[in-house]
Amino acid sequence: MTPNSPAPAPVSRPRRLGWVFLVMTLAVGGLGWWSWSREAGEEEAPGEPPVLAEGQNREAGEAPPKSGLVGRGAALERRSSPGTEDMRVSVLSPEQRERLERRELWTARLERAKQTLESYVSATRYPPQSRSIREHPDQVVLAEPERTRPLSREHADVQLRLKQDRVFVVSDEAVHFFVSCEDSQRAPRPCQVLSASAHEAEHVQGAGGVPAVPVAFTDDGAAGDALAGDGIFTGRFQPSKQGFPLYSGTLRVDVRVRSDKAEGMAFLDILYTPSPPATFTGRVREALADGSLLLYLGIHVRKAGRYVVAGRIDNESGEPFAHVSFNEELKEGVQEVKLTVFGKLVLDEAPTFPLQLRDVEGFLLKESGDPDRELMTTMRGYVHTTKEYPATSFSPDEWQSEERSRNRNEFIRDVEEAQRQLDATLGEEKRP
Repeated sequence: MTPNSPAPAPVSRPRRLGWVFLVMTLAVGGLGWWSWSREAGEEEAPGEPPVLAEGQNREAGEAPPKSGLVGRGAALERRSSPGTEDMRVSVLSPEQRERLERRELWTARLERAKQTLESYVSATRYPPQSRSIREHPDQVVLAEPERTRPLSREHADVQLRLKQDRVFVVSDEAVHFFVSCEDSQRAPRPCQVLSASAHEAEHVQGAGGVPAVPVAFTDDGAAGDALAGDGIFTGRFQPSKQGFPLYSGTLRVDVRVRSDKAEGMAFLDILYTPSPPATFTGRVREALADGSLLLYLGIHVRKAGRYVVAGRIDNESGEPFAHVSFNEELKEGVQEVKLTVFGKLVLDEAPTFPLQLRDVEGFLLKESGDPDRELMTTMRGYVHTTKEYPATSFSPDEWQSEERSRNRNEFIRDVEEAQRQLDATLGEEKRP
């Protein structure tokens, strides 16, 4: 501008204020755009590769993205909420939802049917009369029940420990009962059996026909008591000599016990048979047949009927191996019952030979009445030791029977039906 140039026209105040307002509006808008762009960028999924510039995309041989917003939208879609699956299901047609539910139903049924079949085949690979002793933990030894119970409701801190050396008593056999007192930590407490009596159990029909008889409990180291003064009182009861020579059924012994000033009652039960329906002769012979080891026990049957006989098999070192049993009809007279040591069980468990048969017990099963059995005298301890046999003597075949085949085929049909239904459902889903 020269001194002779005309002076510019003065700008009015309202126009200046308009320009200021426009600049501020643009500034605020730019700041908002920058903030929104930054937040949208943070919403991109972690690990997403950065968007290349147009030139970098060309160098990499890739087409440039149409818009930066497209990438952000895809990332947000991938980071969907947990309810997205429900939303997808909700947009299916009723027919699609029905097919989906049917597919899930038959998938679950097929899996269950396969598991049932597999479990049944595994559980029946050995016959019921020849099983691993692990399946019968309560049969490893003869029954010698032991339990604890509070002396009384008023003295729950005092516990009675009750034990007996047998449950089944036959003919002239005697049973020993043991009673002691202890606290909640199993520490011994003073104990005394004030009285005891044996009688017919109350639940037996017609009970009360035979009068109760006293049973003596002592802690003097005699009559079956192990150690004098140890706080364990022992009672010996022989039904045939103590008032029950002809009784058959459950007998109960009630005991009244005192510990210091506390008193209470308890009971112990036995099952008694005065005259056994059959007896073991003690003779045992063995043989190999169809890849299994068979043990034949001599028995003299006085009363015909269905007999149940069971024994335990130990390996050479005395470790329990198998539980074997017999359950068949027997006629009167001297004959044999067969106990089978199944071949596949021997091969699977691999016990060391010779095997040892012990603790054989049996009874005549009654069709009705209480009790439901008449007892035989148990052969306690080891009664027979087998010969030694190589593994090649035994068969690896699983047990077969008409019942097992029928049940197995039924389970196979369940699997096939579930598979057929699932295949049909999947075929419907593939059709347009």
